[in-house]
Amino acid sequence: MRVLLVKPHAQLLVPIRLQEGFLHLEPLELEIVAGGLGPEEEIKILDLGLRKNRNQFAVFEKTVKLWHPDLVGFTGYSSNLSAIKKLAQLTKSLNPRIITVVGGIHATLLPKDFAVGQVDIIVRGEGGVVLREIVRRFKKKEPLFFDNLALSTRDPEFKTKADLGPPDYPEIDKIPLPRRDLVERSRYFCIWTSSGTGRLKTLFPQVASLRTSIGCAFSCTFCVIHHLMHRRYLQRQALDVVNEIAGLKEEHIYFLDDEMFLNSQRCQQIAELLLKHNIKKEYISWARSDTIVKHPEIFKLWKQAGLSTVYVGLESMDEKKLVEYKKRLSVETNRKAIAILKEIGITLHAAFIVHPDFNEEGFKRLEKEILALCPAEVTFTVLSPSPGTPFWQENKERFTCDPYYYYDCMHTILPTRLPLRKFYRHFSRLTELALRANPLRVNKIKVPFGDFIRAIVRGTKYIIALQLIYRDYPPSRRRPRWCSIYPKKND
Repeated sequence: MRVLLVKPHAQLLVPIRLQEGFLHLEPLELEIVAGGLGPEEEIKILDLGLRKNRNQFAVFEKTVKLWHPDLVGFTGYSSNLSAIKKLAQLTKSLNPRIITVVGGIHATLLPKDFAVGQVDIIVRGEGGVVLREIVRRFKKKEPLFFDNLALSTRDPEFKTKADLGPPDYPEIDKIPLPRRDLVERSRYFCIWTSSGTGRLKTLFPQVASLRTSIGCAFSCTFCVIHHLMHRRYLQRQALDVVNEIAGLKEEHIYFLDDEMFLNSQRCQQIAELLLKHNIKKEYISWARSDTIVKHPEIFKLWKQAGLSTVYVGLESMDEKKLVEYKKRLSVETNRKAIAILKEIGITLHAAFIVHPDFNEEGFKRLEKEILALCPAEVTFTVLSPSPGTPFWQENKERFTCDPYYYYDCMHTILPTRLPLRKFYRHFSRLTELALRANPLRVNKIKVPFGDFIRAIVRGTKYIIALQLIYRDYPPSRRRPRWCSIYPKKND
């Protein structure tokens, strides 16, 4: 059986395309799905994000015509909803006998959005397990829909099943390992600004993605993970993780865990095994600031094992905002985590949330925090309710635009206090200041001249694109009337 697995690119391309100039990771979700299929299947992964300068529909059509798949599986985020439907429709127009399958976070949380004629099956949960069963049923000529995992509008119980919450994830040892051989590995990279020697061979090394756990024990309002996973935290065995790392040819690894370090004992075991087996690679991972404060010794150990950069969702240095986001930590904890990482020598990548209610003073306060973090990598997103979550339900009457199409955490889907054009002018200035505070610049790390120019050009284009985001909205949405829900006296 021929199976084509497809990941479309974002529709509002400019900011995301330029963002991917600094980070473009492999489609690990599709590699894992492919890993669940038997060796007798012919599988192709099509990452349309690699074809940014070409029409993704034309590239997809050419692939289908040349390869003649029996089943086409799509994954994507909420912002890909329209594109996936169009690609599925194109599939059926080319050959109506091809089975079309859609999976991913949006399909799991809001399956009814894919209940259209061009989509045969909607997969919920871990696709690496579900698609294997779909293929088995296809060969046996059995119904392709089953339980709450594979839905079809042909099922009389579709509406009932679709209204059920997200299904439980399988035990982590049931989830297959990724088929990394199915993608162009040299195309995936991440900008790497950390150096212990003051020199880097390249700013854009080839990077492998890996996950050691799934889920998170916390329930931040803006995050979809706790809702998707029922607050479960699934963890792979330390030796299993180390064996996968040892088998990777890449020297740089990006951990995709939502919070890798929650279980300090397991993380200590992983680091000790890496050191014991003399596995010398460099790593990037996410961690909560309170985890860093509680277990600084773990991060010291991981520094020895090769941990170069830690992404920390600081979100805000305002106590009220942290309470609003249900972070369950304080500004003081954030500051302690920052100090610990600097003392250990691990590069901090600080992630902040820009709230739509920011006035000019709010932006200025955040600017001061950026300068205080220096040197550090700093990035920003706009507070955006994740589709299908309680936070999304609470705010759906306030959306000022299509909450799917504009959902990329860069375009606001909520009304802003400031006029939209002014809001994004300040937003772009944050990124401009962040680039000045970057470790490369502050620590004067030596990099290849070509990489330096590449970073400067891409950074400049990215800042300009952020400043012009307001143009992506219809003219009626750019007007100052967006400010009306915020009292002027607070400006």
